[in-house]
Amino acid sequence: MRSSFVYKCIKWSLFLFSLIMFSCISQDSVTRNQGHEVRDLADVLAEGKLVAVTDYNSASYYIYKGEPMGYQFDMLRDFASFLGVKLELIAENDIQSSIEMLNSREVDLIANNLTITPERMEELSFTLPHGETRQVIVQRKQPKPGEKGQTYIRSSQELAGKIVYVQRGSVSAKILKNITEKNGRSTVLVELPGYDAFQLIDMVAQGKVDYVVCDEVEAKVKVAVYSNLSCEIAVSNLQPTAWAVRQSSPELLKRINLWLENYLSTSKYARIRSKYYENPLQARRMSNDYFYVYQGKVSQWDEYFKHNSEKIGWDWRLLASMVYQESHFDHNAVSPRGAVGLMQFMPTTADYFGIALNEMPIRQIEAGVGYLKWIEDRLSSFNIPKKEEVKFVLAAYNAGIGHVIDARNLARKYGRNPNVWDDNVEYFISNKAQFSGDPVVKYGSLKGKETTRYVEEILERYQHYQNIVEK
Repeated sequence: MRSSFVYKCIKWSLFLFSLIMFSCISQDSVTRNQGHEVRDLADVLAEGKLVAVTDYNSASYYIYKGEPMGYQFDMLRDFASFLGVKLELIAENDIQSSIEMLNSREVDLIANNLTITPERMEELSFTLPHGETRQVIVQRKQPKPGEKGQTYIRSSQELAGKIVYVQRGSVSAKILKNITEKNGRSTVLVELPGYDAFQLIDMVAQGKVDYVVCDEVEAKVKVAVYSNLSCEIAVSNLQPTAWAVRQSSPELLKRINLWLENYLSTSKYARIRSKYYENPLQARRMSNDYFYVYQGKVSQWDEYFKHNSEKIGWDWRLLASMVYQESHFDHNAVSPRGAVGLMQFMPTTADYFGIALNEMPIRQIEAGVGYLKWIEDRLSSFNIPKKEEVKFVLAAYNAGIGHVIDARNLARKYGRNPNVWDDNVEYFISNKAQFSGDPVVKYGSLKGKETTRYVEEILERYQHYQNIVEK
Protein backbone atom coordinates (compact mmCIF):
# COMPACT_ATOMS: atom_id res chain seq x y z
CA MET A 1 0.00 0.00 0.00
CA ARG A 2 1.34 3.45 -0.88
CA SER A 3 -0.18 5.06 2.21
CA SER A 4 1.96 8.20 1.93
CA PHE A 5 0.49 8.77 -1.51
CA VAL A 6 -3.01 8.40 -0.13
CA TYR A 7 -2.63 10.70 2.81
CA LYS A 8 -0.30 13.39 1.46
CA CYS A 9 -0.72 13.60 -2.30
CA ILE A 10 -4.33 12.98 -3.21
CA LYS A 11 -6.59 13.65 -0.30
CA TRP A 12 -6.54 17.43 -0.44
CA SER A 13 -6.47 17.72 -4.21
CA LEU A 14 -9.37 15.28 -4.44
CA PHE A 15 -11.23 17.07 -1.67
CA LEU A 16 -10.91 20.39 -3.48
CA PHE A 17 -11.99 18.71 -6.70
CA SER A 18 -15.05 17.29 -4.94
CA LEU A 19 -15.96 20.76 -3.69
CA ILE A 20 -15.75 22.12 -7.23
CA MET A 21 -17.87 19.28 -8.55
CA PHE A 22 -20.35 19.74 -5.73
CA SER A 23 -20.74 23.43 -6.49
CA CYS A 24 -21.45 22.60 -10.12
CA ILE A 25 -24.23 20.17 -9.32
CA SER A 26 -25.59 21.65 -6.08
CA GLN A 27 -28.58 23.19 -7.83
CA ASP A 28 -29.51 19.81 -9.33
CA SER A 29 -29.13 18.28 -5.89
CA VAL A 30 -31.50 20.83 -4.36
CA THR A 31 -34.01 20.13 -7.10
CA ARG A 32 -33.81 16.39 -6.53
CA ASN A 33 -34.35 16.83 -2.80
CA GLN A 34 -37.35 19.17 -3.05
CA GLY A 35 -40.34 17.59 -1.35
CA HIS A 36 -38.16 15.17 0.62
CA GLU A 37 -37.14 15.44 4.25
CA VAL A 38 -33.45 16.29 4.49
CA ARG A 39 -31.44 14.26 7.02
CA ASP A 40 -28.06 15.56 8.12
CA LEU A 41 -25.67 15.57 11.08
CA ALA A 42 -28.10 17.28 13.46
CA ASP A 43 -30.62 14.48 12.94
CA VAL A 44 -27.99 11.80 13.58
CA LEU A 45 -26.92 13.49 16.82
CA ALA A 46 -30.49 14.11 17.98
CA GLU A 47 -31.46 10.51 17.35
CA GLY A 48 -28.23 9.24 18.90
CA LYS A 49 -27.75 6.76 16.07
CA LEU A 50 -25.66 6.58 12.90
CA VAL A 51 -27.04 4.17 10.29
CA ALA A 52 -24.43 2.93 7.82
CA VAL A 53 -24.41 0.34 5.06
CA THR A 54 -21.28 -1.66 4.28
CA ASP A 55 -20.38 -4.74 2.33
CA TYR A 56 -19.79 -8.00 4.17
CA ASN A 57 -16.82 -9.94 2.91
CA SER A 58 -13.45 -11.28 3.96
CA ALA A 59 -12.03 -7.84 4.79
CA SER A 60 -14.77 -5.25 5.36
CA TYR A 61 -17.16 -6.94 7.79
CA TYR A 62 -17.46 -10.53 9.03
CA ILE A 63 -17.79 -12.73 12.10
CA TYR A 64 -14.68 -14.46 13.43
CA LYS A 65 -14.98 -16.84 16.38
CA GLY A 66 -18.19 -15.15 17.41
CA GLU A 67 -16.97 -11.56 17.24
CA PRO A 68 -17.83 -8.99 14.52
CA MET A 69 -14.68 -7.72 12.83
CA GLY A 70 -13.48 -6.02 9.65
CA TYR A 71 -11.80 -2.94 8.22
CA GLN A 72 -15.01 -0.99 7.61
CA PHE A 73 -16.54 -2.24 10.87
CA ASP A 74 -13.60 -1.08 12.98
CA MET A 75 -13.53 2.34 11.30
CA LEU A 76 -17.29 2.82 11.64
CA ARG A 77 -17.20 1.89 15.30
CA ASP A 78 -14.46 4.47 15.89
CA PHE A 79 -16.36 7.16 13.98
CA ALA A 80 -19.61 6.48 15.87
CA SER A 81 -17.64 6.76 19.11
CA PHE A 82 -16.23 10.08 17.91
CA LEU A 83 -19.77 11.33 17.30
CA GLY A 84 -20.98 9.93 20.62
CA VAL A 85 -23.78 7.91 19.01
CA LYS A 86 -24.69 4.27 18.57
CA LEU A 87 -23.86 2.48 15.33
CA GLU A 88 -26.54 0.63 13.40
CA LEU A 89 -25.07 -1.37 10.56
CA ILE A 90 -26.75 -2.80 7.48
CA ALA A 91 -24.91 -5.37 5.36
CA GLU A 92 -25.32 -5.17 1.58
CA ASN A 93 -22.99 -6.40 -1.15
CA ASP A 94 -24.80 -4.87 -4.11
CA ILE A 95 -23.35 -1.38 -4.70
CA GLN A 96 -26.40 -0.06 -6.52
CA SER A 97 -28.68 -1.22 -3.70
CA SER A 98 -26.48 0.62 -1.19
CA ILE A 99 -26.74 3.82 -3.22
CA GLU A 100 -30.51 3.44 -3.35
CA MET A 101 -30.61 3.01 0.45
CA LEU A 102 -28.61 6.20 0.86
CA ASN A 103 -30.79 8.23 -1.49
CA SER A 104 -33.98 6.97 0.16
CA ARG A 105 -32.57 8.02 3.59
CA GLU A 106 -32.60 4.46 4.82
CA VAL A 107 -28.93 4.95 5.76
CA ASP A 108 -26.75 7.96 6.49
CA LEU A 109 -23.50 6.68 5.06
CA ILE A 110 -22.07 4.17 2.59
CA ALA A 111 -18.95 2.78 4.23
CA ASN A 112 -17.28 0.84 1.42
CA ASN A 113 -14.02 1.16 -0.45
CA LEU A 114 -15.90 3.15 -3.09
CA THR A 115 -13.76 4.19 -6.02
CA ILE A 116 -14.24 7.89 -6.67
CA THR A 117 -15.31 8.57 -10.24
CA PRO A 118 -16.81 11.63 -11.98
CA GLU A 119 -20.00 9.67 -12.65
CA ARG A 120 -20.46 8.79 -9.00
CA MET A 121 -19.69 12.35 -7.93
CA GLU A 122 -22.77 13.48 -9.82
CA GLU A 123 -24.87 11.48 -7.36
CA LEU A 124 -22.80 11.16 -4.17
CA SER A 125 -20.62 13.32 -1.93
CA PHE A 126 -17.35 11.57 -1.15
CA THR A 127 -15.31 11.91 2.01
CA LEU A 128 -11.57 12.32 2.13
CA PRO A 129 -9.97 9.19 0.66
CA HIS A 130 -8.89 6.45 3.04
CA GLY A 131 -7.22 4.23 0.46
CA GLU A 132 -6.47 3.66 -3.19
CA THR A 133 -6.86 0.82 -5.63
CA ARG A 134 -6.79 -0.12 -9.29
CA GLN A 135 -8.76 -2.65 -11.27
CA VAL A 136 -7.03 -5.96 -12.00
CA ILE A 137 -7.76 -9.22 -13.77
CA VAL A 138 -8.10 -12.17 -11.41
CA GLN A 139 -7.42 -15.46 -13.17
CA ARG A 140 -5.89 -18.82 -12.50
CA LYS A 141 -2.13 -18.93 -12.90
CA GLN A 142 -0.60 -19.67 -16.27
CA PRO A 143 -0.73 -23.43 -16.97
CA LYS A 144 2.60 -25.22 -17.03
CA PRO A 145 3.80 -26.59 -20.39
CA GLY A 146 1.66 -29.55 -21.36
CA GLU A 147 -1.15 -28.65 -18.94
CA LYS A 148 -4.62 -27.65 -20.05
CA GLY A 149 -6.17 -24.48 -18.78
CA GLN A 150 -7.77 -21.21 -19.73
CA THR A 151 -5.86 -18.69 -21.82
CA TYR A 152 -3.69 -16.60 -19.53
CA ILE A 153 -4.43 -12.91 -20.09
CA ARG A 154 -1.43 -10.56 -20.22
CA SER A 155 -3.15 -7.28 -21.10
CA SER A 156 -6.60 -5.71 -21.15
CA GLN A 157 -6.68 -6.02 -24.96
CA GLU A 158 -6.64 -9.80 -24.64
CA LEU A 159 -9.98 -9.72 -22.81
CA ALA A 160 -11.66 -9.23 -26.20
CA GLY A 161 -13.92 -12.19 -26.92
CA LYS A 162 -13.67 -13.48 -23.35
CA ILE A 163 -16.42 -13.85 -20.71
CA VAL A 164 -15.56 -11.63 -17.75
CA TYR A 165 -17.45 -11.42 -14.45
CA VAL A 166 -17.74 -8.22 -12.39
CA GLN A 167 -19.70 -6.95 -9.43
CA ARG A 168 -22.86 -5.18 -10.52
CA GLY A 169 -22.60 -1.39 -10.43
CA SER A 170 -18.84 -1.52 -9.85
CA VAL A 171 -16.13 0.63 -11.38
CA SER A 172 -14.78 -2.57 -12.93
CA ALA A 173 -17.93 -2.85 -15.05
CA LYS A 174 -17.56 0.73 -16.29
CA ILE A 175 -13.88 0.29 -17.12
CA LEU A 176 -14.50 -2.95 -19.02
CA LYS A 177 -17.21 -1.31 -21.08
CA ASN A 178 -14.76 1.43 -22.03
CA ILE A 179 -12.09 -1.15 -22.90
CA THR A 180 -14.56 -3.01 -25.11
CA GLU A 181 -15.37 0.19 -27.00
CA LYS A 182 -11.68 0.93 -27.57
CA ASN A 183 -10.84 -2.62 -28.63
CA GLY A 184 -13.63 -2.74 -31.15
CA ARG A 185 -14.21 -6.36 -30.16
CA SER A 186 -16.84 -7.46 -27.76
CA THR A 187 -16.05 -8.70 -24.27
CA VAL A 188 -18.95 -10.60 -22.76
CA LEU A 189 -19.52 -8.74 -19.52
CA VAL A 190 -21.50 -10.54 -16.79
CA GLU A 191 -22.67 -8.40 -13.86
CA LEU A 192 -23.96 -10.61 -11.06
CA PRO A 193 -26.34 -8.86 -8.64
CA GLY A 194 -25.79 -9.77 -5.00
CA TYR A 195 -22.26 -11.08 -5.59
CA ASP A 196 -19.29 -9.18 -4.27
CA ALA A 197 -15.74 -9.36 -5.63
CA PHE A 198 -14.69 -11.94 -3.03
CA GLN A 199 -17.41 -14.37 -4.08
CA LEU A 200 -16.51 -13.91 -7.73
CA ILE A 201 -12.84 -14.58 -6.95
CA ASP A 202 -13.88 -17.78 -5.15
CA MET A 203 -15.56 -18.87 -8.38
CA VAL A 204 -12.32 -18.33 -10.32
CA ALA A 205 -10.33 -20.36 -7.80
CA GLN A 206 -12.88 -23.17 -8.02
CA GLY A 207 -12.78 -23.21 -11.82
CA LYS A 208 -16.40 -22.10 -12.24
CA VAL A 209 -15.42 -18.99 -14.19
CA ASP A 210 -12.15 -17.97 -15.81
CA TYR A 211 -11.88 -14.21 -15.45
CA VAL A 212 -12.96 -11.61 -12.92
CA VAL A 213 -12.06 -7.93 -12.85
CA CYS A 214 -12.18 -6.20 -9.45
CA ASP A 215 -10.30 -3.91 -7.07
CA GLU A 216 -6.70 -4.91 -6.51
CA VAL A 217 -7.02 -4.36 -2.75
CA GLU A 218 -9.74 -7.01 -2.57
CA ALA A 219 -8.01 -9.31 -5.04
CA LYS A 220 -4.81 -9.42 -2.99
CA VAL A 221 -6.74 -10.50 0.12
CA LYS A 222 -8.05 -13.57 -1.69
CA VAL A 223 -4.92 -14.35 -3.70
CA ALA A 224 -3.14 -14.75 -0.36
CA VAL A 225 -5.54 -17.63 0.34
CA TYR A 226 -5.63 -19.34 -3.07
CA SER A 227 -2.29 -20.54 -4.40
CA ASN A 228 -3.71 -21.05 -7.91
CA LEU A 229 -4.70 -17.41 -8.53
CA SER A 230 -2.98 -14.41 -10.06
CA CYS A 231 -3.95 -10.71 -10.00
CA GLU A 232 -0.88 -9.18 -11.65
CA ILE A 233 -2.50 -7.62 -14.73
CA ALA A 234 -3.97 -4.15 -14.15
CA VAL A 235 -6.64 -2.62 -16.40
CA SER A 236 -6.68 0.85 -14.79
CA ASN A 237 -4.51 3.36 -13.00
CA LEU A 238 -4.54 3.87 -9.24
CA GLN A 239 -7.75 5.48 -8.03
CA PRO A 240 -8.69 6.86 -4.59
CA THR A 241 -11.37 5.16 -2.48
CA ALA A 242 -13.64 6.73 0.12
CA TRP A 243 -16.96 6.66 1.96
CA ALA A 244 -19.98 8.51 0.58
CA VAL A 245 -22.94 10.49 1.93
CA ARG A 246 -25.92 12.19 0.32
CA GLN A 247 -25.30 15.55 -1.30
CA SER A 248 -28.02 16.87 1.00
CA SER A 249 -25.91 15.99 4.09
CA PRO A 250 -23.08 18.57 3.92
CA GLU A 251 -22.67 18.87 7.70
CA LEU A 252 -22.26 15.13 8.12
CA LEU A 253 -19.67 15.20 5.34
CA LYS A 254 -17.75 17.98 7.10
CA ARG A 255 -17.78 16.09 10.39
CA ILE A 256 -16.53 12.87 8.76
CA ASN A 257 -13.74 14.76 7.02
CA LEU A 258 -12.77 16.51 10.24
CA TRP A 259 -12.47 13.11 11.90
CA LEU A 260 -10.68 11.45 8.96
CA GLU A 261 -8.11 14.23 8.66
CA ASN A 262 -6.72 13.24 12.06
CA TYR A 263 -7.71 9.58 12.17
CA LEU A 264 -5.91 8.52 8.98
CA SER A 265 -2.58 9.64 10.40
CA THR A 266 -2.92 7.76 13.69
CA SER A 267 -1.15 4.55 14.63
CA LYS A 268 -4.56 3.06 15.43
CA TYR A 269 -5.71 3.42 11.83
CA ALA A 270 -2.38 2.07 10.56
CA ARG A 271 -2.90 -1.05 12.70
CA ILE A 272 -6.46 -1.50 11.40
CA ARG A 273 -5.40 -1.26 7.76
CA SER A 274 -2.47 -3.59 8.32
CA LYS A 275 -4.64 -6.06 10.24
CA TYR A 276 -7.05 -6.64 7.37
CA TYR A 277 -5.07 -5.91 4.20
CA GLU A 278 -1.39 -6.46 4.92
CA ASN A 279 -1.33 -9.13 7.62
CA PRO A 280 -0.48 -12.70 6.49
CA LEU A 281 -2.50 -13.99 9.47
CA GLN A 282 -5.65 -12.77 7.71
CA ALA A 283 -5.33 -15.64 5.24
CA ARG A 284 -5.24 -18.06 8.17
CA ARG A 285 -8.35 -16.47 9.66
CA MET A 286 -10.19 -16.88 6.37
CA SER A 287 -9.48 -20.60 6.28
CA ASN A 288 -10.76 -21.11 9.84
CA ASP A 289 -14.06 -22.98 10.31
CA TYR A 290 -15.27 -20.13 12.53
CA PHE A 291 -14.67 -17.37 9.97
CA TYR A 292 -18.25 -16.51 8.99
CA VAL A 293 -19.03 -14.41 5.92
CA TYR A 294 -21.27 -16.32 3.54
CA GLN A 295 -21.08 -19.60 5.36
CA GLY A 296 -19.22 -21.23 8.22
CA LYS A 297 -19.85 -21.52 11.94
CA VAL A 298 -20.23 -19.03 14.74
CA SER A 299 -19.06 -21.63 17.23
CA GLN A 300 -18.70 -25.38 17.65
CA TRP A 301 -21.98 -25.33 19.59
CA ASP A 302 -24.21 -23.90 16.83
CA GLU A 303 -26.37 -27.02 16.45
CA TYR A 304 -27.03 -27.12 20.19
CA PHE A 305 -28.00 -23.45 20.13
CA LYS A 306 -30.41 -24.07 17.25
CA HIS A 307 -32.04 -27.02 18.99
CA ASN A 308 -32.37 -25.52 22.46
CA SER A 309 -33.38 -22.00 21.43
CA GLU A 310 -36.66 -23.43 20.12
CA LYS A 311 -37.64 -24.25 23.73
CA ILE A 312 -37.90 -20.55 24.55
CA GLY A 313 -38.87 -19.25 21.12
CA TRP A 314 -35.58 -17.41 20.60
CA ASP A 315 -33.60 -16.93 17.42
CA TRP A 316 -30.60 -19.21 17.89
CA ARG A 317 -28.31 -16.32 16.97
CA LEU A 318 -29.54 -14.39 20.01
CA LEU A 319 -28.74 -17.34 22.25
CA ALA A 320 -25.32 -17.62 20.62
CA SER A 321 -24.66 -13.92 21.25
CA MET A 322 -25.58 -14.34 24.90
CA VAL A 323 -23.31 -17.37 25.35
CA TYR A 324 -20.45 -15.50 23.70
CA GLN A 325 -21.00 -12.69 26.22
CA GLU A 326 -20.90 -15.17 29.08
CA SER A 327 -17.96 -17.36 28.14
CA HIS A 328 -16.66 -16.63 24.61
CA PHE A 329 -17.88 -20.16 23.84
CA ASP A 330 -15.35 -21.70 26.23
CA HIS A 331 -17.05 -24.59 28.06
CA ASN A 332 -14.20 -24.66 30.61
CA ALA A 333 -14.40 -20.95 31.42
CA VAL A 334 -14.25 -19.95 35.12
CA SER A 335 -14.92 -16.34 36.12
CA PRO A 336 -13.19 -14.52 39.01
CA ARG A 337 -16.48 -14.79 40.92
CA GLY A 338 -16.62 -18.56 40.47
CA ALA A 339 -19.13 -18.83 37.60
CA VAL A 340 -18.32 -21.76 35.32
CA GLY A 341 -18.96 -23.16 31.86
CA LEU A 342 -20.59 -21.90 28.68
CA MET A 343 -23.53 -20.39 30.52
CA GLN A 344 -21.47 -19.21 33.54
CA PHE A 345 -23.56 -20.79 36.26
CA MET A 346 -22.80 -19.74 39.81
CA PRO A 347 -22.56 -22.72 42.23
CA THR A 348 -25.82 -21.81 44.00
CA THR A 349 -27.73 -21.55 40.70
CA ALA A 350 -26.25 -24.81 39.44
CA ASP A 351 -27.28 -26.50 42.68
CA TYR A 352 -30.84 -25.11 42.38
CA PHE A 353 -31.16 -26.55 38.87
CA GLY A 354 -29.56 -29.82 39.84
CA ILE A 355 -26.55 -29.76 37.54
CA ALA A 356 -22.90 -30.32 38.28
CA LEU A 357 -20.42 -27.55 37.51
CA ASN A 358 -18.42 -29.89 35.27
CA GLU A 359 -21.36 -30.96 33.12
CA MET A 360 -20.82 -31.69 29.42
CA PRO A 361 -21.31 -28.65 27.13
CA ILE A 362 -24.63 -29.84 25.74
CA ARG A 363 -25.98 -30.19 29.28
CA GLN A 364 -24.63 -26.73 30.17
CA ILE A 365 -26.61 -25.23 27.28
CA GLU A 366 -29.74 -27.18 28.17
CA ALA A 367 -29.52 -26.02 31.79
CA GLY A 368 -28.88 -22.42 30.77
CA VAL A 369 -31.91 -22.41 28.49
CA GLY A 370 -33.89 -23.99 31.32
CA TYR A 371 -32.90 -21.07 33.54
CA LEU A 372 -33.93 -18.58 30.83
CA LYS A 373 -37.29 -20.33 30.60
CA TRP A 374 -37.65 -20.16 34.39
CA ILE A 375 -37.07 -16.39 34.24
CA GLU A 376 -39.53 -15.97 31.36
CA ASP A 377 -42.23 -17.85 33.28
CA ARG A 378 -41.84 -15.58 36.29
CA LEU A 379 -41.94 -12.43 34.18
CA SER A 380 -44.96 -13.58 32.18
CA SER A 381 -47.47 -12.29 34.76
CA PHE A 382 -46.29 -8.72 34.12
CA ASN A 383 -47.51 -8.82 30.49
CA ILE A 384 -44.31 -7.26 29.16
CA PRO A 385 -44.47 -6.88 25.34
CA LYS A 386 -42.57 -9.67 23.59
CA LYS A 387 -40.11 -7.33 21.86
CA GLU A 388 -39.21 -5.88 25.30
CA GLU A 389 -39.27 -9.10 27.28
CA VAL A 390 -35.96 -10.41 25.99
CA LYS A 391 -34.15 -7.40 27.49
CA PHE A 392 -35.71 -8.08 30.90
CA VAL A 393 -34.81 -11.78 30.66
CA LEU A 394 -31.19 -11.00 29.78
CA ALA A 395 -30.93 -8.51 32.64
CA ALA A 396 -32.40 -11.04 35.07
CA TYR A 397 -29.99 -13.74 33.88
CA ASN A 398 -27.11 -11.39 34.60
CA ALA A 399 -28.21 -9.73 37.84
CA GLY A 400 -31.02 -11.88 39.19
CA ILE A 401 -34.75 -11.50 38.76
CA GLY A 402 -35.13 -9.69 42.08
CA HIS A 403 -33.17 -6.69 40.85
CA VAL A 404 -35.31 -6.50 37.72
CA ILE A 405 -38.47 -6.53 39.84
CA ASP A 406 -37.04 -3.75 42.01
CA ALA A 407 -36.23 -1.68 38.92
CA ARG A 408 -39.74 -2.17 37.55
CA ASN A 409 -41.22 -1.00 40.87
CA LEU A 410 -38.94 2.05 40.87
CA ALA A 411 -39.96 2.85 37.29
CA ARG A 412 -43.64 2.69 38.22
CA LYS A 413 -43.12 4.85 41.33
CA TYR A 414 -41.21 7.58 39.50
CA GLY A 415 -43.45 7.88 36.47
CA ARG A 416 -41.69 5.65 33.96
CA ASN A 417 -43.01 2.63 32.11
CA PRO A 418 -42.25 -0.61 34.01
CA ASN A 419 -42.72 -2.66 30.83
CA VAL A 420 -40.26 -0.73 28.65
CA TRP A 421 -36.53 -1.27 28.99
CA ASP A 422 -34.75 1.59 27.17
CA ASP A 423 -34.70 4.81 29.23
CA ASN A 424 -37.24 3.35 31.64
CA VAL A 425 -36.44 0.20 33.63
CA GLU A 426 -32.93 0.35 32.17
CA TYR A 427 -32.39 3.68 33.97
CA PHE A 428 -33.26 2.24 37.37
CA ILE A 429 -31.16 -0.88 36.86
CA SER A 430 -28.21 1.29 35.87
CA ASN A 431 -28.65 3.63 38.85
CA LYS A 432 -30.06 1.19 41.40
CA ALA A 433 -27.36 1.91 43.98
CA GLN A 434 -28.78 5.41 44.34
CA PHE A 435 -32.19 4.00 45.33
CA SER A 436 -31.03 1.34 47.80
CA GLY A 437 -32.93 3.04 50.65
CA ASP A 438 -36.19 3.37 48.75
CA PRO A 439 -39.05 1.37 50.35
CA VAL A 440 -39.93 -0.37 47.06
CA VAL A 441 -36.42 -1.85 46.80
CA LYS A 442 -36.50 -5.36 48.31
CA TYR A 443 -33.42 -7.05 46.85
CA GLY A 444 -30.55 -4.77 47.81
CA SER A 445 -28.03 -2.73 45.88
CA LEU A 446 -26.54 -3.49 42.45
CA LYS A 447 -23.72 -2.29 40.21
CA GLY A 448 -26.32 -1.89 37.53
CA LYS A 449 -24.21 -0.34 34.79
CA GLU A 450 -22.62 -3.77 34.28
CA THR A 451 -26.07 -5.24 33.68
CA THR A 452 -27.23 -2.56 31.24
CA ARG A 453 -23.95 -2.94 29.34
CA TYR A 454 -24.44 -6.71 29.32
CA VAL A 455 -27.87 -6.37 27.67
CA GLU A 456 -26.69 -3.73 25.22
CA GLU A 457 -23.65 -5.70 24.05
CA ILE A 458 -25.59 -8.93 23.55
CA LEU A 459 -28.24 -7.20 21.45
CA GLU A 460 -25.64 -5.28 19.47
CA ARG A 461 -23.74 -8.48 18.67
CA TYR A 462 -27.03 -10.17 17.80
CA GLN A 463 -27.64 -7.46 15.21
CA HIS A 464 -24.30 -8.31 13.60
CA TYR A 465 -25.16 -12.00 13.64
CA GLN A 466 -28.47 -11.18 11.92
CA ASN A 467 -26.60 -9.18 9.29
CA ILE A 468 -24.26 -11.99 8.32
CA VAL A 469 -25.19 -15.37 9.83
CA GLU A 470 -27.94 -17.45 8.24
CA LYS A 471 -30.96 -18.09 10.45
